[in-house]
Amino acid sequence: MSGVAEFWMEANANGTSGELAELMNSEIKGLLGITDNYNEEKNTVDYWIAVEHAGKVPADFREFTVPKSKWAIFEVRGSAPIAMPEAWNQIYTEWIPSNGYEVADIPAIEAYTDPDSYKDDSSNQIWLAVK
Repeated sequence: MSGVAEFWMEANANGTSGELAELMNSEIKGLLGITDNYNEEKNTVDYWIAVEHAGKVPADFREFTVPKSKWAIFEVRGSAPIAMPEAWNQIYTEWIPSNGYEVADIPAIEAYTDPDSYKDDSSNQIWLAVK
């Protein structure tokens, strides 16, 4: 999934992250990484940076509605660029094979709720839709 860290760096540098943060007005207080269409063979994923927002969406942004689902929520501790990929690996190599849930065909959510996701003791979440 090369390119995700670079995408975040670009969004932070060009002000997109700040613009999105100003739109946060719902339950989840943090930037979101939305992942979909993971291709294991090519090691690629569709990835969006988003926020939960109620109301009119500015013209520069697109609206996406996450379908209602049952969610497995994983706490992710540590600097996001290191901790998030490690958590994803653990979810897919350990958690999914060891329980009765199937992953639903709904984009997964990385919830960056810690104001500084780069610090060593950062606390964020991964939300995985299950059935």
